Amino acid sequence: MRDVAGMKFKATWFEKLPSTNAAMREQFRHGLKPETGILIAAHEQTAGRGRQDRKWISAPHQNLCFSLFIRTDAELMAVPSLTMAVALAVNDLLQEMGIPSAPKWPNDVLVDGRKICGILSERIGPPEISVPGIIIGIGLNINMTREEAQKIDRPATSIFIESQQKLDIVQTMEKLFQPLEYWINEWEQGGFLQIREPWTQKAGPIGKALVVRDGDTKKSGTLVGFGDFGELLLQTKTGIETIWSGEVS
Repeated sequence: MRDVAGMKFKATWFEKLPSTNAAMREQFRHGLKPETGILIAAHEQTAGRGRQDRKWISAPHQNLCFSLFIRTDAELMAVPSLTMAVALAVNDLLQEMGIPSAPKWPNDVLVDGRKICGILSERIGPPEISVPGIIIGIGLNINMTREEAQKIDRPATSIFIESQQKLDIVQTMEKLFQPLEYWINEWEQGGFLQIREPWTQKAGPIGKALVVRDGDTKKSGTLVGFGDFGELLLQTKTGIETIWSGEVS
């Protein structure tokens, strides 16, 4: 168990799991106490998923795949902004390594347009478990090679590709604990309103031209800002539209 500025992180590692989010739900059903800071991590993930049920598969001992539980009674609308707080934490870690990353709405971290981290948050509560909370699944590309990245159907990168340094996966996760603790505490103090300014500075800029696709729907415009729950505000020809989900390009 690691105590970082008041938050305790307790990680259980598995050699191989289909999905760390699903494994955490299963562990809760079998008696794991749902406390903030509980982590389920895997050295290999075979059936991880991202938004819109996209697959996220990690080769053995190459990347960081884990799920973190945060106990909270926050409403469902607050879940996306916790995802964004975690993206800010990952971004801080990468910036400290000298990697010019930036968070991307709603749940990614990119380096020069290439995905280095994806985050998937899910609300959970009674009757499935005894207390309400949010499971946050984090997939961070650490030692993925350029050849492996080229096999992915979307632009991807890794810490190794960007820095030419092979890193210990467990140690890298532990270095992430401090920024996680900071940004999650910020979110707990005031939801997205507490993190809106740094998020906008890092994920903007305001006025940037965007295309947002959600299924068969496509909307074009410029970024006006982000709403009280982290929703994207898009200036279109017909006015400002509120976007709750979608793929931004």
